[in-house]
Amino acid sequence: MTTRMIILNGGSSSGKSGIVRCLQAELPGQWLAFGCDAFVDALPARMQTSDDGIVFAADGGVSVGAEFRELEAAWTEGIVAMARAGAKIVIDDVFLGGAASQQRWLKALGDLPVLWVGVRCDSEVAAGRELARGDRTPGMAATQADLVHEGVSYDLEVDTTHVESLDCARTIAARVA
Repeated sequence: MTTRMIILNGGSSSGKSGIVRCLQAELPGQWLAFGCDAFVDALPARMQTSDDGIVFAADGGVSVGAEFRELEAAWTEGIVAMARAGAKIVIDDVFLGGAASQQRWLKALGDLPVLWVGVRCDSEVAAGRELARGDRTPGMAATQADLVHEGVSYDLEVDTTHVESLDCARTIAARVA
């Protein structure tokens, strides 16, 4: 079966967004890109400060509540529906729950062909990128660097610590059926 979706999982500032942009240029055909940051940005402002929504702690920790999970499930189902309707999709996600996050995707995906990609980056390098970006809570990159990969199964892993986004994208593109 032909790959309909590529799901990239990695911590904050690991380089996923850059890889996604390069994948859109490298892959044959047209691939839509969706990321968890856009989902969070789409939430009502009140959910970005509520225990039922998403809370960014001063130390970089992130916690989510029941209302967040309900909307996340609807968002996931919507993306999967687009793939089932014929769209090719690349996802930029942060599996805060590790294996449980992957299981939520697997439940929605069913038999849809997916390439699972782990995006790793040394926590110190990611923290430096986080600082340079200036739009993240300090500490998120270091906190998430290993946490998001716990118990997650991948078809392929790339490491952006010393490898450019384009080279990672080319490695991923070579694996797309």
